[in-house]
Amino acid sequence: MPKPKVGIITGSKSDLPIVSKAQLMLDEFGIASDITVASAHRTPKKVEQYAKSAEKKYDLIIAAAGMAAALPGVVAAQTTLPVIGIPVSAKALSGHDALFAIVQMPSGVPVATVAIDGAKNAAILAAQILALKYPKLTKKLKAFKIKLSKG
Repeated sequence: MPKPKVGIITGSKSDLPIVSKAQLMLDEFGIASDITVASAHRTPKKVEQYAKSAEKKYDLIIAAAGMAAALPGVVAAQTTLPVIGIPVSAKALSGHDALFAIVQMPSGVPVATVAIDGAKNAAILAAQILALKYPKLTKKLKAFKIKLSKG
């Protein structure tokens, strides 16, 4: 059986310290991932190409964006893969603008959303979703939850 793979896309290089936390968590579960920087506003054609080709490469997408946070929704509009949005904090509104932008998606374009800067939870949620297709992940998730309960 092939190894599960998650595509991580973020709107700015300045978001890399946040999304790298998701990548580290995915690594712990043995889930392959890569990170792409592409902005829904500054490089829309790159985002469109990424989203439209994603189903050939990935099982799921994590999309991080701050401020207007259009990226997760733009990606979700162009793929049938599950998309998990990470609202990224910014100076002006502390990430609340990004959170509202991601959770207020129109009907038909769902984006699962985690907390502001919640990259680790995005990776855990990705693992839980992927465990439906890759049962070996269930054992890893159970071990992770036991580890959490022990502090």
